Amino acid sequence: MFLGQRAHAQKFGYIDTEFITAKMPEYKKVQAALADKTKAWLKEASDRQAAVVQMEKEYHLEELLLTDELRQQRMAAIKVKDQEAKAFQERIFGEDGELFKAKQNAMKPILDEISKALERVVRQKRLDFVFDKANDGLALIYTNPIHDYSDYVLEELGLELDPNLKK
Repeated sequence: MFLGQRAHAQKFGYIDTEFITAKMPEYKKVQAALADKTKAWLKEASDRQAAVVQMEKEYHLEELLLTDELRQQRMAAIKVKDQEAKAFQERIFGEDGELFKAKQNAMKPILDEISKALERVVRQKRLDFVFDKANDGLALIYTNPIHDYSDYVLEELGLELDPNLKK
């Protein structure tokens, strides 16, 4: 009886992608290149913000000597420059910014390589689920598709299955 239950048991495993990537020379090269790119972008963002601060200083020094029209023009120019600096920061460091995209593009080949190696290990060890302990909490990074019950849940909810998947 124990053998019958054991034969159908699901096998779980986990990996630590931080540990794995730390051992990969390609990862170290990618990290160094990203660090250089980030440093350059930070310098440019800092330079842009410093230009705004400099314009504000110059404005405050000359404010009393300027006509109302010139004051408004200077304030408008400062505001535009400040908005440009903030737009640059958002474009580079924002949620879907250039830095995020650069990291994704640089890491893709490394993560693909890890994924291929993981697939081989999963087949060899006959695992059903693999977690990654390097992420915040545990992330499920491999599942055996036979354990996917999403279609049954859709059916219970009375929702239509994707017609392409029915075939």
